[in-house]
Amino acid sequence: MGSARRAAGSVRMEVIIPVHLHRVDNLAGNGKPSTPPYHVAMTASTQSPSRPAPRSAPQPFGDHLRHWRQHRRLSQLDLAHEADISTRHLSFVETGRSVPSREMVLRLSERLDIPLRERNALLVAAGYAPMYRERPLDDPALASARQAVELLLKSHEPYPALALDRHWNIVATNRMVPHLMAGADASLLQGPVNVLRLSLHPKGLAPRIANILQWRAHIFERLRQQVAATADPLLAALLEELKAYPVPEEAMGEHLEGEHPGVVMPFLFRTPAGMLSFISTTTIFGTPVDVTLQELAMETFFPADDFTRQALQALAAQAAQA
Repeated sequence: MGSARRAAGSVRMEVIIPVHLHRVDNLAGNGKPSTPPYHVAMTASTQSPSRPAPRSAPQPFGDHLRHWRQHRRLSQLDLAHEADISTRHLSFVETGRSVPSREMVLRLSERLDIPLRERNALLVAAGYAPMYRERPLDDPALASARQAVELLLKSHEPYPALALDRHWNIVATNRMVPHLMAGADASLLQGPVNVLRLSLHPKGLAPRIANILQWRAHIFERLRQQVAATADPLLAALLEELKAYPVPEEAMGEHLEGEHPGVVMPFLFRTPAGMLSFISTTTIFGTPVDVTLQELAMETFFPADDFTRQALQALAAQAAQA
């Protein structure tokens, strides 16, 4: 497991944890899930129902390769050097004059840092079988990974934690998340629940985020980085949708001092119990060979001050007595 991050005061750190989960920077999206907590929801698939329909005609391998090379802003010379092949051979592969070996497809994919889902697409385009499987989390082969995620969700209580797919849709949560997300419009809580949409929508949690202007900017930057890394059109569309949401009028003149974007980004959340301040981390699998695992992320929230810690402990105690 490996690299951690922050939210209410997003602070980057590196941690090594046994199950090959890797912690990275977070977008502290929140939301009451329409799915049950971890003990039931982890049987759900992380496949998004909004995935684009397959193309009617397969795209040639050379077109795939050119797209990713240009997306990574590399010349043929640059990529040929990285992959330790001749520029002439790479040019022949891109134009279809040469058929790449399976090993060549994998080497180029590795050098271009292409996501596993898209590596499968390149393999198929080159005439080979997909290498990376995509299985629902209730598949017996993913039992150890599922148990690791369930353990993290449950053990993080009384603090909130949730698991997300590649499009920021909720896969599972612990029992604290729904209590904090009460009050959002019901239309935003229909599955799949998207935490970014829920966070910034005017009928969602946006009016309750005290530093909403800075938080919006933080989310937009993270999504831009994710689009650059994955070239995912659905993420690009989500970014444009979020940017079109109006900002709550009460937030227009509000600006919190003492923030250092890129180092610390406070996430301050108004609740009936008072202002809660969070630090959060996002955890992903560090060395996956399964599409589902590569695209699964865990988001865990920590109290950034004593007041928040006590408020969450009190909320958990009330929930236990209910």
